Amino acid sequence: MGPATTTLRVFPNDLDIFFHVNNGVYLTYADLGRTDLMLRSGTFSKIRKQGWYPVAAGASIEFRRSLRLGQKFTITTRILGWSEKAMYLEQVFESGGRHVGHVIIDARFLSVKGDRVSCKELLELLELNMESPALPPSVTHWVTSRQEGSSLK
Repeated sequence: MGPATTTLRVFPNDLDIFFHVNNGVYLTYADLGRTDLMLRSGTFSKIRKQGWYPVAAGASIEFRRSLRLGQKFTITTRILGWSEKAMYLEQVFESGGRHVGHVIIDARFLSVKGDRVSCKELLELLELNMESPALPPSVTHWVTSRQEGSSLK
């Protein structure tokens, strides 16, 4: 349940026409951070053996500073908590001791057959007999607002 810190470097194909990391690439980086968390915790192989895989059902991202070509940075990924159907993760981007960005992820698990995998099933597989930690109020608000639907419909 502890955090994983992933170190990466900005490559030329990560940049947009203004020579800083493209907004969409941050979500790719975040995906790498979540995969690293699963690998380091030993959960990746257990999940794969079940024919399960993670998907991001939603994300909220904040940008503070740009990342530029060749710049080294870290992503610290941690599980905030879960509901019946979703895991909520926080990912903090930093470079040179400075906050670069922040991502909140609503992660779900599916089976290769197309079935949804509940968090209860996931926790049982991982032999984690525990209740979810309380989500921070800002994340609870985000989850609730997503359940109510978008005003853009």
